[in-house]
Amino acid sequence: MRAGMRIRPLVVAALVAALQASALGRSSIDWTGYGRDPQHTAVSGVPGKRPLHVRWSTPVDLAPQYVGGDALLIHYGSPLVTRRNTVVVTVKTSATDGFRLEGRDGTTGALVWTAPTDYSLPPHNWTPSVGPVLARGRTLFFPGAGGTIFRRSRPDRATGTLRRYAFYGAAAYEADPASFDATVKVTTPLTADARGNVYFGFTTVGSAPLGLVSGVARLDRAGRGTWVSAGDAAGDPTMQRVPYGCAPAVTADRSRVYVAVRDGSGTGYLVALDATTLTPLSRVRLHDAKNPSLLAFLSDDATASPTVGPDGDVYYGVLPATSNHLRGWMLHFSADLQTTKTPGAFGWDDTPSIVPASAVASYAGPSAYLLLTKYNDYAVAGGSGQNRMAILDPFATMTDPISGATVMNEVLTVLGPTPDDEFPMNPLAVREWCINTAAVDPLTRSAFVNSEDGILYRWDLVTGTLADHVVLTPGIGEAYTPTLVGPDGTVYAINNATLFAVDEGP
Repeated sequence: MRAGMRIRPLVVAALVAALQASALGRSSIDWTGYGRDPQHTAVSGVPGKRPLHVRWSTPVDLAPQYVGGDALLIHYGSPLVTRRNTVVVTVKTSATDGFRLEGRDGTTGALVWTAPTDYSLPPHNWTPSVGPVLARGRTLFFPGAGGTIFRRSRPDRATGTLRRYAFYGAAAYEADPASFDATVKVTTPLTADARGNVYFGFTTVGSAPLGLVSGVARLDRAGRGTWVSAGDAAGDPTMQRVPYGCAPAVTADRSRVYVAVRDGSGTGYLVALDATTLTPLSRVRLHDAKNPSLLAFLSDDATASPTVGPDGDVYYGVLPATSNHLRGWMLHFSADLQTTKTPGAFGWDDTPSIVPASAVASYAGPSAYLLLTKYNDYAVAGGSGQNRMAILDPFATMTDPISGATVMNEVLTVLGPTPDDEFPMNPLAVREWCINTAAVDPLTRSAFVNSEDGILYRWDLVTGTLADHVVLTPGIGEAYTPTLVGPDGTVYAINNATLFAVDEGP
């Protein structure tokens, strides 16, 4: 025991150093994809500015489709920001389909360039996200028709070359584009590793050419592709596809890629693949955390994606098999997926952000890092309506007062401040937190969180309070969207089909 006590601080210090190196390295001043980096940690490498003033804004949807007059059931793709402060925005151009990419000056919002895409959506309920990625900070990749990927050079300049790649071969696509366009769809945000290799999930509709069936694809820097079907990835032929919106995560050493696959009923696996060959390495069946005999569910209406912790542990959110107020679970696994660890009490439409333990003033435990997650308790599903954000210790436990399950210990929570007038008989109900991945700023010890009340807040992790805020819109019900921090400290958030660039003001 005493030897272990001497070793543990060294291990913790190493993990902290690794996380700080990742967060503060040169490449980390840009925001390259969903969750910022290939591990989806959402840790900013620069101090974020206090959210007090909207400097500029731009629409991300030219024809938003409201449900019930005030709800947007659409997941907008994460904006990106280059290290030279060009903001890349995916814009939906018509009511049901149609997209383009825009590059905007991060200081003024002025349009620098536009790039067309012939990408079209798969069959869906909630509109899935269309997510580009920056590879090595110098090249932009974004989805095209037929499962193809466009590559645009020089994302900081008004002009750049545009080239199309296909993971099954560009010559095959060029020989019969109509057949591929009708049957093959990119259905997840793109992820790029540190060497510029790009990963994504794709779905086939009907009988696709070349025997393609839904699965996971990889493009290397030269545009050469490989793929594996969802069934082969899981070693289970009943698996049909990657859930829409599930962005693959790549380990820091670039050896493994994690992604989920599901069957027709919505149950499935988290799988680990060789990051070069996509050869299956390991898998784990995803179960309900309270009732392990029951299978959890993976929704195409969600954006939950794996997060890889600094120690290699993997986190992935699922829907519950039993009610649990529809909060789901944040499942937690060892790097080889062979050990199931303590879950978090909220999952399904959330990708957890990594929080260096030193950023949370009140934390005195031994963990090197913590997790930031949404922590809603939906009144519409029988919950209290006490919707919170939470900082959780993934290596300490507590009994969840709602489900009775053993879950990650709450280190810090904050209650939404705005009453929810949809539940007039419940005076405790507050508006939901509206993020699927939240930017964490360890340099100012803050997190930037978006709410359905139309306000962007800075959660001060020293005082535990919502210390600063800026009103973006009057507030609507909408699917969850990310927050991010640009290289100049500008904070970005999407609300009511609009991207807002926020700072401290004049």
